[in-house]
Amino acid sequence: MTRRIVSFLFVIATAHLSANEPTHCRSLEWTQDEREIGFRNFGERCGARSVDAGSEAWPLVPSHQDPSSVRYEIDGTSYSLDDFFDHNKIAGFMVVKGDRVLVERYRMGHDAQTRWISYSIAKSVTSMLVGAAIRDGYIQSVDEPVTDYLPRLRGTPYDGVTIRNVLQMASGVEWNEDYTDLTSDVARAGAANGLPLVAYLSTKPRVAPPGEKFNYNTGETNLVGELLRSAIGNNASAYLEAKIWRPVMADRATWSLTENVETGGCCIHATLGDYARLGRFALRGGVLEDGTEVLADDWMRDSIAPSKAMGGYGYLWWLWGAGAYSAIGIYGQLIYVDPATELVIVTHSAWTAAGGRAFSQHRAGMIGAVRDWANAD
Repeated sequence: MTRRIVSFLFVIATAHLSANEPTHCRSLEWTQDEREIGFRNFGERCGARSVDAGSEAWPLVPSHQDPSSVRYEIDGTSYSLDDFFDHNKIAGFMVVKGDRVLVERYRMGHDAQTRWISYSIAKSVTSMLVGAAIRDGYIQSVDEPVTDYLPRLRGTPYDGVTIRNVLQMASGVEWNEDYTDLTSDVARAGAANGLPLVAYLSTKPRVAPPGEKFNYNTGETNLVGELLRSAIGNNASAYLEAKIWRPVMADRATWSLTENVETGGCCIHATLGDYARLGRFALRGGVLEDGTEVLADDWMRDSIAPSKAMGGYGYLWWLWGAGAYSAIGIYGQLIYVDPATELVIVTHSAWTAAGGRAFSQHRAGMIGAVRDWANAD
């Protein structure tokens, strides 16, 4: 990965909770002990809509291997997989190649039935649902103006902004994603949905032509969720359940709400195994085992193509080079997908901070080492 991409990965986060929400739900303010407990029951504590699974899930076949030889190096120091678990506060870790589970481990009182908060992994799921909506005819093309689906944005700086632009975080509309500044846009409106979100974004000025400048923007990922709901005429949880969760997943999930609607940029709560199945669904291009195509033609190929404004970003997916890509959430949530080797690596984590260079370095080192180990035979 380039230095520029890594620098963005250090700071990505979703400030999905507003100052008006209960103190016990402001997870960015939690202590480490509160994180390690709260991340596994956030949906139940703070309000979420259910996403039910079907009676038959995609199989994940136990084929456990010994990963004790996995090692990576940072600044001349060698680390084991156990070192990675300790440093990055891993609660759940799974490596899947094809349909075989090579590694599956749990800590912190975690187990295979524990639903864990995804944070910004939800962005990549929302992207896939846009692809499903195109397949179903609710949306015609990513080159349509967002104002066709959200007419309240007409006459604002969003005139001329396309669905593709917001999926690539390149609308050209100003947004400050500084999590340390309590007056920033993400602090003031990172949790906004519905009319409050549209009203807030309408006040922001245009600072670049659409498609030209990458600017990580939680507000606009919520806007993608708003656009999706407008197009399908239903809530995002029901659509996710119908298109992906019932055909693929083993366990019920939940999706956090603000303004009584799903936050497009944050907070699906799912088990580790279903994180892995989600990675396999992406790897398969959104095609079910019976051959049903859920997503638009070539949607995943287009989703992981480098955008003009940011070579390391696609349609709400982070790109690692050589065709690999990932969905990433703060505090260490990860779905890493390598189509060339059919490898999926997933983590449930509780980093001691939302982001940080050392955490990301250890994660990148682990991914490289696990990829080499899994493909050695």
